[in-house]
Amino acid sequence: MPYYIGDVIKDSKNLVARTPEKFRETGVDVRLDVRAEKVDRDKQTVRLSDGTMVPYDSLVLGTGTTAFVPNAPGVGMEGVFVLKTLPDAIAIKSYLREKQCRKALIVGAGFIGLEMCEALSGLNVATEVIDLAARPATRWDPEFSKIIHEELTRHEVGFSPNTGMSSIEAGKDYRLRLNTNSGVMEADLILIAIGIRPNAKLAVDAGLRIGKSGAIQVNFSQKTPDENIYAVGDCCEVYHRVSRQWTHIPLGDVANKQGRVAGINVGGGSMIFPGVVGAQSFKVFDLGVAAAGIDESEAKESGYHPVSTIIWGDAIARSLPGEKRLGIKMVADRATGMLLGAQAVGARGAVERINTLSCALWTGMRLEEIAYLDFAYAPPFSPAWDPIHIAAQQLLKQL
Repeated sequence: MPYYIGDVIKDSKNLVARTPEKFRETGVDVRLDVRAEKVDRDKQTVRLSDGTMVPYDSLVLGTGTTAFVPNAPGVGMEGVFVLKTLPDAIAIKSYLREKQCRKALIVGAGFIGLEMCEALSGLNVATEVIDLAARPATRWDPEFSKIIHEELTRHEVGFSPNTGMSSIEAGKDYRLRLNTNSGVMEADLILIAIGIRPNAKLAVDAGLRIGKSGAIQVNFSQKTPDENIYAVGDCCEVYHRVSRQWTHIPLGDVANKQGRVAGINVGGGSMIFPGVVGAQSFKVFDLGVAAAGIDESEAKESGYHPVSTIIWGDAIARSLPGEKRLGIKMVADRATGMLLGAQAVGARGAVERINTLSCALWTGMRLEEIAYLDFAYAPPFSPAWDPIHIAAQQLLKQL
């Protein structure tokens, strides 16, 4: 959606995977503008907000997440947005055009906040980000967060660390004023992007089990403890193959896979969802940023003995022109040599390397195997010794 707001994607229709009409052509009844209010597990019915009672043999919950908005004065004012749904994106894009916004403030330096920096800057809207943390993208190593910060600065996006919002009111020089613990800031638009929460209220009210993450508890077939109820997507938990724990990882590709698994099982088939390794990525201006697996603190919590290294290498052959600097971090278990996690940042090649290392994490590969993997080598795509090789060999020395 940031790419729609930034006008890279021109038509919002391109973000609709399937229209209600297409669903109906295949026999699926779609009801819009109506909310499921209560699940009666004994009677196997769902009460809708229009009073309709819908019976079910099998029920699939896909209630997603809700954007977390702090209980602060002024968050409901015109010009204050969250970005969670397509209507949110359409409203933001319309507001930017109609109000001829000159400046935007983003509260939160996570995925959405950082992607929106590029979108807004591309529209010539001066942009500044604030975050309670000391650095942006805190999932990544501080050394990589520093590179992200430098990329923001290079594109004239301000970043204010250790800064939290307290209230919003009408501005003087701009439409809105954001009051923070670090002072007053003004802008025409404020985007609150400080996180999301599993939307599990319907499940809670129905007495279904909620996991430690706050998401709906499911098994590998996407089934809840109720034999007739499944849950899929951002509202439910997922099994992490590296940490070996059930957790909450709200990503679109994961939701798609879980939906297919549940659909096959509801239809009488037999399928399980084998879990994830936590692969994710985003783009901030010219940087690709990606990660998979777990970091050192998560590894310790999972009972491993983590060691890690960071290397800076070349994404392509050094003799070729163009930006090629690529950083890779690897985390492994000292006891077994098994890869536990990886991170990458660079103008090219970061996501491709993490996708490769995701496969290594999926299969439980050890560093000694990764250090000599056979890659398709050609100077425009990598050096003879890929940064993955170099990082694995470097980390082997610490075992």
